[in-house]
Amino acid sequence: MKAWRVHELGEPRTALQLEEVPDPTAGPGQVLVKVLAAPANFPDVLLCWGEYQIKPPLPFTPGVELCGEVLAVGDGVTRFAVGDRVIGNPNLPGGGFAQLAVMDEANTFAAPSALDDAEASALSIGYQTSWFALHRRTQLKPGETLLVHAAAGGVGSAAVQLGKAAGAKVIGVVGGADKVEYCRRLGADLVIDRHTDDFVPLVKEFTGGRGADVVYDPVGGDAYAKSTKCIAFEGRILIIGFAGGTIPTPGLNHALIKNYSIIGLHWGLYKQYNQQAIADCHEELTRLADSGAITPLISERLSLADVADGIGRLGDGSTVGRLVFQP
Repeated sequence: MKAWRVHELGEPRTALQLEEVPDPTAGPGQVLVKVLAAPANFPDVLLCWGEYQIKPPLPFTPGVELCGEVLAVGDGVTRFAVGDRVIGNPNLPGGGFAQLAVMDEANTFAAPSALDDAEASALSIGYQTSWFALHRRTQLKPGETLLVHAAAGGVGSAAVQLGKAAGAKVIGVVGGADKVEYCRRLGADLVIDRHTDDFVPLVKEFTGGRGADVVYDPVGGDAYAKSTKCIAFEGRILIIGFAGGTIPTPGLNHALIKNYSIIGLHWGLYKQYNQQAIADCHEELTRLADSGAITPLISERLSLADVADGIGRLGDGSTVGRLVFQP
């Protein structure tokens, strides 16, 4: 099969090499899938850089989620059969940017019939992360105001749709006019271009001076620092990641004085501590997809040959919305 592999860490455009490699096989408790679609995620950039929390041995194939068709099942697999269309997370070092991939049964779920292959492939990490953040780590309530940073990105776009599905008013912060339009298509009530406007006064104006009840922050740095200036009484700041490259140092005295919470989310830990919660989340996301409340908005559908450039553009911050590669 063909697969993109990293032999030496570095920038994705140079680190990724398309190679012919032996076909993988499904071991006990695993399924072998033909990759139908695999979206670009920021963790794929971090994997190439060697800065992700998981560091697979070299050489490895990135691609942390996919939609695929089951070609074979290993001993002990009971939930899937050959021909099933599934989504989930492949087993690194053999990621989804390949023609074939292997997944553990526990990390594999039925693809919602309401979504096509590209849409279904993007329903795993981003939507699971955002659902856990908004409904488990905090409880977003109808009528509350949700402020989403990087709202045109992978997890941010999911947070916008899930916030609207929960009945919240959603403010999206993005960087660039093209991302503004994409975020509006997601359903945000107010979209702010951080390249031209300071979001702090606009959030205060939109909320009548109250501020945002929940802040969804996958960026860190200035995004976090400014969010503390427009957080509501009893507000919650969700720490999702640090795509901006700077890890904030919170002033805990400020959290005390303004009476807000700082809440972290590491979605991957649920695989270790509460796998059933992930299964329950997938069931709810499937229900929302089937009802039309959420649909991953795919901005580019690319071929397998485009992986290196697409991941490189994601790392540069020049992409808009979700990029999906379809072998």
